[in-house]
Amino acid sequence: MSRIGKEPISVPAGVTVAISGRDFSVKGPKGELSFSAPDFISVAQEDGQLIVARENESKQARSMHGTVRSILSNMIAGVKDGYKKELVIEGVGYKAQMQGKDVVLALGFSHDINYIVPDGITILVEGGTSVSIEGCDKQMVGQVAARIRGFSPAEPYKGKGVRYKGERIRRKEGKAVA
Repeated sequence: MSRIGKEPISVPAGVTVAISGRDFSVKGPKGELSFSAPDFISVAQEDGQLIVARENESKQARSMHGTVRSILSNMIAGVKDGYKKELVIEGVGYKAQMQGKDVVLALGFSHDINYIVPDGITILVEGGTSVSIEGCDKQMVGQVAARIRGFSPAEPYKGKGVRYKGERIRRKEGKAVA
């Protein structure tokens, strides 16, 4: 039995869960999310809790049991509190700024990068070097942060580029002159 999958998920006040067959929708103060479970996973709602169970003991059902439970738990946490990732931009001339709903990044290239923000994601730029990404979908927040970081990851020699807040960049020495 999956250690993660067998734990019930408590549904907090202010969050509603609608189950129709294999489709789930979670609605809360931060937004609304939906998910379709595989055929071999069943979810029941009892006494303000969600219980995830697998219908057979196939390898795929066993592997997806804990995954589906984690996805549902993250959805409930996301619509209740939301998720946030913070990025730091370092380097001379490296900056970010909002242009309408889009983010314009100057990352040392000959051109600026115009990143179109997906629906459900809010981006705040503070001081040109601090970018905060917020939303109710954990996967989408992480994906947007990784995509922005991927334009110019922090390099190990001077530390220029985009990194997560709190991320340590292992610094290297430059070429030694003989």
